[in-house]
Amino acid sequence: MITVLRGAAALALIAWVYLLLARGGFWRVPRLRSPEPPPHVPPRRVVAVIPARDEAPVIAEAVESLLRQRFAGSIEVVVVDDGSTDDTAGAARAAAGQVAGASTHLTVLRSAPLPAGWTGKLWAMSQGLARACELNPDYLLLTDADIHHDPDNVAALLARAEAQGHDLVSYMVRLSVASFAERFLMPAFVFFFFMLYPPAWVASPRFRAAAAAGGCMLVRPEALARIGGLQSFRSHIIDDCALARAIKGSGGSVRLGLTRTARSVRSYGTFREIGRLISRTAFSQLRHSYGLLVVTLAGLAVTYLLPPLLLLTGDRMTIAFAGAAWALMSVAYLPMVRFYGLGALWSLALPAVAVFYAGATAHSAVQYALGRGGNWKGRAQDLRA
Repeated sequence: MITVLRGAAALALIAWVYLLLARGGFWRVPRLRSPEPPPHVPPRRVVAVIPARDEAPVIAEAVESLLRQRFAGSIEVVVVDDGSTDDTAGAARAAAGQVAGASTHLTVLRSAPLPAGWTGKLWAMSQGLARACELNPDYLLLTDADIHHDPDNVAALLARAEAQGHDLVSYMVRLSVASFAERFLMPAFVFFFFMLYPPAWVASPRFRAAAAAGGCMLVRPEALARIGGLQSFRSHIIDDCALARAIKGSGGSVRLGLTRTARSVRSYGTFREIGRLISRTAFSQLRHSYGLLVVTLAGLAVTYLLPPLLLLTGDRMTIAFAGAAWALMSVAYLPMVRFYGLGALWSLALPAVAVFYAGATAHSAVQYALGRGGNWKGRAQDLRA
């Protein structure tokens, strides 16, 4: 039995050595952050597209922040009201009225009925993009209704795209950590995302990894046209990563990073709300494979849960391996914890956080089996073919 425990502890330690040294440096937050924009950005015409469904409480801040961007060029904003039952459209128009001379730079469209085979968000985005392309933009900014963009955010995106010729530049926005549940779970949401899709691998043509963060994606229209538009992945609920895969697969250049110049204004006050957020796409991420689900849950148990549990065995070698694994785990997580302005002790909570994520992933599989996969704002969008 002692041999088994030592082997398990050693396996966890090996896993964390690999993650720190050979997973593209995904945990090195400072090098993932967006650079400061240079003083002179070439004049460019940008059109931002916002799909919105029942977003009246948050969309005003998103629209106003976009219309206040500072860069050499112009920005137009297209909001697609995706069957909202609240006054999402009115809130967007009112926000434009708060910015001098900006009302003419906002277009609000009412989404047509959702056709078969499309997710609601992608269908709304496709209509917004059709309108945006009529304006002959140099770049398209695909963003969400709950994102506040600091005045220089678009300039920073443009600077990265222009300087290095990227087709897609995407930054994971800063998430809210106002509630205890958010402080406990949201930094790990970003940490796990970058672990799955190391930005260094996303940027390299030597790796197949491709990903983007849907809240903040700057895209060249010609790159979107090259992949056949959104129609080529119209049923994907993890649409941002599907877009990145399509662009990179067509020979395009993709960059993924982390930013302080854009943040989500949506708050998740309870564990249940965050659990639903994770559950919505987790099983789709596993390609609806119950085999991958079992492997994933086992991997989470070995990598995150066993190290603290094995400290209770009383065997010195097991404790040494397990303690080292937990220490490396905390070292890897600490930069993300610091990015969110939290105390270092939060880095020790990652094993408990992983248990929550494992539960949400299992719940996602159950929801899919019951025909309620991808449930979001009254729509079940991740269904069996």
